[in-house]
Amino acid sequence: MVENDSVTKVSCRRGRGYDIEEDSIDGAPLKNDPEYYDDDGRLKRTGNVWTTSSHIITAVVGSGVLSLAWAIAQMGWIAGPSVMVLFSIVTLYTSSFLADCYRTGDPMFGKRNYTFMDAVSTILGGQSVTFCGIVQYLNLFGSAVGYTIAASLSMMALKRSHCVHSSGEENSCHISSNPYMIGFGAMQIIFSQIPDFHNMWWLSIVAAIMSFTYSIIGLVLGVVKITETGTIKGSLTGISIEAVTEAQKVWGVFQALGNIAFAYSYSFVLLEIQDTIKSLPSEVKTMKKAAKLSIAVTTTFYLLCGCMGYAAFGDLAPGNLLAGFGYHKLFWLIDMANAAIVIHLVGAYQVYAQPLFAFVEKETAKRWPKIDKEFKISIPGLPPYNQNIFSLVWRTVFVIITTVISMLLPFFNDVLGVIGALGFWPLTVYFPVEMYILQKRIPKWSMTWISLQLMSAVCLIVSILAGLGSVVGVLLDLKRYKPFSSDY
Repeated sequence: MVENDSVTKVSCRRGRGYDIEEDSIDGAPLKNDPEYYDDDGRLKRTGNVWTTSSHIITAVVGSGVLSLAWAIAQMGWIAGPSVMVLFSIVTLYTSSFLADCYRTGDPMFGKRNYTFMDAVSTILGGQSVTFCGIVQYLNLFGSAVGYTIAASLSMMALKRSHCVHSSGEENSCHISSNPYMIGFGAMQIIFSQIPDFHNMWWLSIVAAIMSFTYSIIGLVLGVVKITETGTIKGSLTGISIEAVTEAQKVWGVFQALGNIAFAYSYSFVLLEIQDTIKSLPSEVKTMKKAAKLSIAVTTTFYLLCGCMGYAAFGDLAPGNLLAGFGYHKLFWLIDMANAAIVIHLVGAYQVYAQPLFAFVEKETAKRWPKIDKEFKISIPGLPPYNQNIFSLVWRTVFVIITTVISMLLPFFNDVLGVIGALGFWPLTVYFPVEMYILQKRIPKWSMTWISLQLMSAVCLIVSILAGLGSVVGVLLDLKRYKPFSSDY
């Protein structure tokens, strides 16, 4: 029996992670206290426009920015930038639809959908849930593979730069990608133990800063190269048929569409990001503001980096923009950019992996409740940390698998294209549009309904073409590649 004037401590937490102790009178937890808890009984969310924007920028501005000069080179000065702007408009438009799906019913007090899958299950249901789950989690998995490849390329570039400037001989500095992929994987095993999105806001802010850093450096290097040569390269239609065959031109354009789609893929983690936002003002308003700000900023960077890269290199624009500058006299600036890419991708990997971690752990706990047991780890100078054995094993195995696949298929542009094509239509367009139609009760065959379905159909065709081009690229690469033996 607890005395009336006694004060006990209760441990409260959202997901797995650090204990947060709250005072409770008479042993009763303050679960209904709005000062500490939101309307769903979870610890009060604290996200705002700026933290949300940093999450989005971390998710959107990834390694895809480095392939945009190559993508524009496939299509030329007219089609290249136009396609990028169109992708940004579609992404912003459908992001607004998806933000409205965070709460079902009342936009302020309706039931929360914590994840993309929750929203599809609540609003669409049926086979849509299975289809969405397969596509979303394959895309998250593929993104982890793509980021591992991109990070290893940047780490290798740093090592090779040091080797060339130490030895003075470029040809003697051949480096295997395997140790760098393994090193990146080792870092991710550690960071993967971060409990959830709510505990990694600081990592997203660091990663967002890094994304701006290397984007600006890429832009500066492009301007420097244009200044040195005194010419703006490129053409209105991109790589000419004389330089490549007609088939190569077509597949190149399709693959470029996949690369641009990848650069704008983040919708499938939007609701997870929205779930970090505080309730006043409403989460929808904050998310829509953050989406407008983030996509405007990222599109500006994309256009500047892609166009400057194409202007600097023309039809010879490399798949990875920074690789095209070789061992320029500003090599230290290139090294700084590559270091920023690695730091950014550490955070971006987690932004994409955390929803997959959470899904598997949630479903496993439902089937086998005993597996959800935790033990407490005490780290000097930090609050006690709760570690779940299953989470430790599962997250470690996930990182190992993505690392091994990256070592088997280290094809930067092709892998990005496949991932972008796989996820763009279903996750960025189809599901947000269908949920919006049901949420807003838009009549079938009305002008709004027809317009939305037409947009969805066009995006489906683009995704199919992008997927074909990227798969062909992977098959061509496999013909001249031996597994686990890629050198740089």
